[in-house]
Amino acid sequence: MAKGTSVFDDETPGVARLEPWLLAAIRRAADDAAHDGVQFEVASGWRSPAYQQRLLDEAVAQYGSRAEAARWVAPPDRSAHVSGDAVDIEPAAATDWLSLHGSQYGLCQTYANERWHYEFRPRAVEDGCPEPYDDPTHDPRMHG
Repeated sequence: MAKGTSVFDDETPGVARLEPWLLAAIRRAADDAAHDGVQFEVASGWRSPAYQQRLLDEAVAQYGSRAEAARWVAPPDRSAHVSGDAVDIEPAAATDWLSLHGSQYGLCQTYANERWHYEFRPRAVEDGCPEPYDDPTHDPRMHG
């Protein structure tokens, strides 16, 4: 995804193919954050299965094993990015803003080691966000 991609960019598949409820929540949050002088950018959103596999293969090469790569990249059949249920937000000011206000929109940081990775959790609006998993290897959705 191009650096500086807006959460409002309907021409970019990584934004346009996010699940509608996630996209609506992130856009509402971005509108409100802008009033605080904070701009959201999408570092990564929806991904094709082939692209997700390429990211996983690159992570295995980088980290030396599939087990270590799994701390950072999910396989395509388990990835919330492939299903359109996850968005990676930048810059740090945006993730800082979301860590304070994200639950008001149902946006929760999923993994402690990925402060940029947000998923939609509608119950968070009432109950607050659940504690993030240490990393994806602790997420039950990653295990079959």
